[in-house]
Amino acid sequence: MTSPEISSNSRPWRAGALLALLVTGLDQTSKWWIVTSVMVAERHIEVTSFFNIVMVWNRGITFGLFGDSPATTRWVLTGVAVIIVGILAVWMWQVSQRWVAYSLGAIIGGAVGNIIDRIYYGAVADFLDFHLFQWHWPAFNLADTAIVLGVAYLVLDAFIVVKE
Repeated sequence: MTSPEISSNSRPWRAGALLALLVTGLDQTSKWWIVTSVMVAERHIEVTSFFNIVMVWNRGITFGLFGDSPATTRWVLTGVAVIIVGILAVWMWQVSQRWVAYSLGAIIGGAVGNIIDRIYYGAVADFLDFHLFQWHWPAFNLADTAIVLGVAYLVLDAFIVVKE
């Protein structure tokens, strides 16, 4: 499998930037709807036998790590995320492969969505809750999904995709 190259005249970063805006918009819209309508009275909504909607405020990072840290951690995590977004944006500006730009755009859009939450709420709003038998995945949101999918493609591109 080869990673698709594009001509030097096109601008893959634009596609990545558009995806970043779309991801941020969908993430923030979904969180706004959950926080202001669905979970006004926080509860557990069983949608299927393996999926619930819940309201979890993640003050830390992945899986709630550093969630019990001092309030200043919010700003440290926000600052680190902003720096990472800047680095990824520079990388996206320089790539020549559209799918790499899409991946970076998904990661950037997800990170920006979670940055907005940290600034506005002081924590990241997580509400998607999947479980199967005794296995229970921590709650997450659309931003987290975009980040994971973007990283997954970059890993595949780095290790599996044959370079010309």
